[in-house]
Amino acid sequence: MKEIKFDLQTGLAPAVVQDAVSGQVLMLAYMNAAAVKQTQESGLVTFYSRSRQELWVKGETSGNFLKFVSMTADCDGDALLVKANPVGPVCHTGSYTCWDEDKAVVSTLDFLKQLESVIHQRRSQSPETSYVARLFSKGINKIAQKVGEEAVEVVIESKDNNDDLFLNEAADLVFHLMILLEAKDKGLEDVVTILKGRVK
Repeated sequence: MKEIKFDLQTGLAPAVVQDAVSGQVLMLAYMNAAAVKQTQESGLVTFYSRSRQELWVKGETSGNFLKFVSMTADCDGDALLVKANPVGPVCHTGSYTCWDEDKAVVSTLDFLKQLESVIHQRRSQSPETSYVARLFSKGINKIAQKVGEEAVEVVIESKDNNDDLFLNEAADLVFHLMILLEAKDKGLEDVVTILKGRVK
């Protein structure tokens, strides 16, 4: 990540929080170097309270945490964009965002695109805290093996009449296939391009 230029007087930088799936802007708060470090290490978005003059984990009181996905600095390096997965309403008023907005409806294609982004981000995280990173640390053979295992599970569940189990196994297969594509430095768009060529 680009070097963050915290304000010389306050030691803070504004942080815009965005829903990692929908792209919806959730809230604005402030971070100092310690908040950035704690966010990256704990996996829970942490800010600096200007009124209390201390670090605070979003959701530590309400339980409505922000699960950290990624963080980038803007072109000048003095503002942050934090992508997170919210657990419950973000605003203290009970609204989904601090602008009193409802949760955005995300299309299937948009969701898969965001999921690709999450997988890409987690690839470089610690294997101790991320299942995706743990798979990548075991190498391409293990990832490919997981795709094979999930494919077999889909076949097995398709022979029964339990739609819930079948759909869960199908979701596992798609997820692990996306991890395999990432490991091969490919994406769903590459697969779609081939499919488009087949329907001409």
